[in-house]
Amino acid sequence: MKQWIIVVATVAAALVASAARAHEGHDHTVMGTVSSIEGKNLMVKTTDGKTVMVMTDTKTKVTQGKTKLEFAAVKIGDRVVATGPEEKEMIMAETVKVGTAPAAVAAKPVAKK
Repeated sequence: MKQWIIVVATVAAALVASAARAHEGHDHTVMGTVSSIEGKNLMVKTTDGKTVMVMTDTKTKVTQGKTKLEFAAVKIGDRVVATGPEEKEMIMAETVKVGTAPAAVAAKPVAKK
């Protein structure tokens, strides 16, 4: 009976440890606004107010619509969607999609009275 408890405890410990590791390393998506740029890393402020570091490298694909961009084209204030594996609360971006600028809104004429 005692050995059975040890086996169950060991299996349970292994399952808990693997479940904890399973969260990191798979793709996550971050949507928000670029708040700062440090080298090849973006700090993105999400819609819920959190700031997430998005790391990029030479393999990261940066696009705007169907157009491929250089990383240098990304600017503070751009809206982005970054996707890649999460590591220690940072995203190692495989893709960064830069939002297109909103269409200019025509000013309404002011009615004279």
